[in-house]
Amino acid sequence: MSRRSRAREVALQSLYQVELNAVDPRDRARFHKGRLKSVELVAFADTLVDGVRDHQVEIDSLLDARSTNWRLSRMAATDRAVLRIAAFELLHTDTPGPVVVDEAIELARRYGSQDSPTFVAGILGAILDDRGGRSRPAAG
Repeated sequence: MSRRSRAREVALQSLYQVELNAVDPRDRARFHKGRLKSVELVAFADTLVDGVRDHQVEIDSLLDARSTNWRLSRMAATDRAVLRIAAFELLHTDTPGPVVVDEAIELARRYGSQDSPTFVAGILGAILDDRGGRSRPAAG
């Protein structure tokens, strides 16, 4: 697992914790530092979590519009967190779209259900298509 992949994984765990329980920002800082050790990676994980939280209305609206037959509130919490991180990266960072989608699929594979990688790939592929017709990464 690459270093930035590990930071995405820690960001996913943080967002999952925040969704289930109120998390003190100091606890999140200790969580990130304890798992990532590198200042650069802690900053990246913080950027992802803060970005998702700061842009959550925009991100959730985009995800709701691209997910057919599933409202965001009915999705598994892990799938929702993976999609939010990826949507934030697609909209607000310079990380190449296919890289973002591949990373999200891998997180969905590790933390979601058997169907999660395909589900995540479908929604993020639709977002990529909307953003310029870039090719969809494979979920399998």
